[in-house]
Amino acid sequence: MKALVTGANGFSGSHLVKALERQGHSVVGLVRQSSNLSRLANTNVRLVYGDITDRQALKTAMAEVDTIFHLAALVDLGLVNEAEMERVNVAGTQAVLEVAQEMGGQSPKIVYCSTIGVFGDTNGQTIDETFQRTQSDFSSAYDRTKFQAQQLVDQAAQQGLWVVSVLPAGILGPDDPHFGPVMKLFLSGRLLFWPGGQRVTGIVHVDDVVNAMILAVERGQSGERYILSTGDLTTQNMFGILSQETGLPIPSEPPQFLIRLIGQLLDPVGRLFNWNPPLSSERVHYIYDRCVRVDASKARQALGWRPRSVENTLQEIIREMQAAE
Repeated sequence: MKALVTGANGFSGSHLVKALERQGHSVVGLVRQSSNLSRLANTNVRLVYGDITDRQALKTAMAEVDTIFHLAALVDLGLVNEAEMERVNVAGTQAVLEVAQEMGGQSPKIVYCSTIGVFGDTNGQTIDETFQRTQSDFSSAYDRTKFQAQQLVDQAAQQGLWVVSVLPAGILGPDDPHFGPVMKLFLSGRLLFWPGGQRVTGIVHVDDVVNAMILAVERGQSGERYILSTGDLTTQNMFGILSQETGLPIPSEPPQFLIRLIGQLLDPVGRLFNWNPPLSSERVHYIYDRCVRVDASKARQALGWRPRSVENTLQEIIREMQAAE
């Protein structure tokens, strides 16, 4: 396989680059001039510099590849730059699809990294790939832009482009830039409080996501979606597994009314100072009010995907973090 990875220097992208190289594939990575390339140290990836909307850079990167893994995205919640998120997530995906369609000869296969968030709030109902979104609005700019990008991907598949979508739940790993700092704080013994203990969420190890993406090239069917989750659990149960592994206490649950109040108070402060606070009304909404539960049976059956269990996912991450200290 000769593969292009967009967002190659990111969390999931760098894990994918390394996995592809271990399997003997040649890899091209699309990165920006300003990108931090530390995650790509000790790899042989050939870098092409350019923005995800730069069609000339995309043409250069796609030359001679037979597979495209489109992972580049702006991922964040709260007080975000919505215009920039739309440019990267929507216009960037549109550019990738259009340039791939314009390639001479047979267009490369495309695996698009989506998110279970495209289904919207399922109100605790466990759903699969056949679920039709019922939430009329969007919980965040990220939710909206990934939904719009998914629509573009689905349309491209209907027009004959070979493209499949993988829809991960919460992606975890020892170098996870989102929940990873929380786990490090827990390991230090300084995470005394954490809200939303009863929040139910799905999780999946980053290397299992990578394996599913590679399997999707080999066994996936164009136009199909594949949910990736190793299982659901509450935040309290997650910390319970981490506590059992480390002997550290489970963080206490702060009063919900206090967390909601802090989120409301920090919104205007964040807007005033152009700052995305750790708590905002949008983040509070995700903690207490939004629940997306998924069934990943299709990926297991159709792709032969065999992810780690929930317990093994968390245990392995903690052990890797401890070994790195």
